[in-house]
Amino acid sequence: MTERLLERARELLAAHPVVDGHNDLPWALRQQVRYDLDRRDIAADQSATGLHTDLPRLRAGGVGAQFWSVYVRTDMAGDEAVSATLEQIDVVRQLADRYPGDLRLAFTADDMEAARAEGRIASLMGAEGGHSINCSLATLRALHRLGVRYMTLTHNDNIPWADSATDVPAAGGLTRFGEEVVREMNRVGMLVDLSHVSADTMRDALRVSEAPVIFSHSSARAVCDHPRNVPDDVLGSLAANGGVAMATFVPKFILPEAVAWTQAADENLRAHGLHHLDTSPRAMELHRAFEAERPRPLATASTVADHLDHMREVAGVDHIGIGGDFDGTAFTPADLADVAGYPNLIAELLRRGWSDADLAKLTWRNAVRALRDAEAVARAASAVRGPSVATIDAVDGPRV
Repeated sequence: MTERLLERARELLAAHPVVDGHNDLPWALRQQVRYDLDRRDIAADQSATGLHTDLPRLRAGGVGAQFWSVYVRTDMAGDEAVSATLEQIDVVRQLADRYPGDLRLAFTADDMEAARAEGRIASLMGAEGGHSINCSLATLRALHRLGVRYMTLTHNDNIPWADSATDVPAAGGLTRFGEEVVREMNRVGMLVDLSHVSADTMRDALRVSEAPVIFSHSSARAVCDHPRNVPDDVLGSLAANGGVAMATFVPKFILPEAVAWTQAADENLRAHGLHHLDTSPRAMELHRAFEAERPRPLATASTVADHLDHMREVAGVDHIGIGGDFDGTAFTPADLADVAGYPNLIAELLRRGWSDADLAKLTWRNAVRALRDAEAVARAASAVRGPSVATIDAVDGPRV
């Protein structure tokens, strides 16, 4: 990459910073130090701790808004999942309080614009997986009041009202209660996130949703045939919906050669008694030993750009964005190693002939517009209907 392209990329990001759809720093802080922020001062470079994210690198990467994932694993169920989600929300708020010169909590599109004008990073929250609400619409509304502005309908496993992309289909998409969840999200102004869900769940949600949907961290299935990615028919439907698909950087989702390698690396973790999503120091030590014996296929910014080229062609430039999934993956592309790497991607897209106007939509404008449109839908919907009192047993029938 030439220095001139990188300079242009940095200039563009200064004017139109990245809205990143998904970062798992809160979960990494839980795993590493159980939220003891004195032990992970993100005002200083945290590369040595294995974190992908800290304030200096966010600044270097040109990040202007970050959706922090308040994810909890799916082996947490029921009220345990709800409590853990609340702890995740709490640490995001602690970070904003601790670093007020750099971070500003954002709940609306106007808040995002205000943070940018102040030179601060807008900090939004997204819940990753419907298990976080324990089949309760009141809990959904409570999360929204606490600042959560999207919910990924599933994570890696099915939930009672929606199918995941990486589980055996059970509901055939959304159940009737799942459709009610989408309608209630529309009513309160919480974006429906379709990363991790099955293709049928994607299609059902797009049929039901009155507001733009997002994919907070998913790429193109036509480029890398992984169920976590978005099929072309779904990408093509985003224009009518107003939604935004945010390309992820996770190698096993974007580089076909990395799929089988990562499956083998995950099995190696399980063989040592660890969860396959573990990124603790012990897990990373095992990964490094595995990689030394079996070299890892390397994704690059060019790999991500291949997905974005395709997504722009199919969905349209108004319906694409970026969701790196930093601190939620053990492996990253060679030149997108952490949150400082976004200029490398923008420089690659400039090399491919993307215009400044198109890049401004990719990095900032599309995501802000989607949230603003969801807010407008919520104002209209809440004017004509009140909070839903539906329960899953009443709508779908008693669960066996």
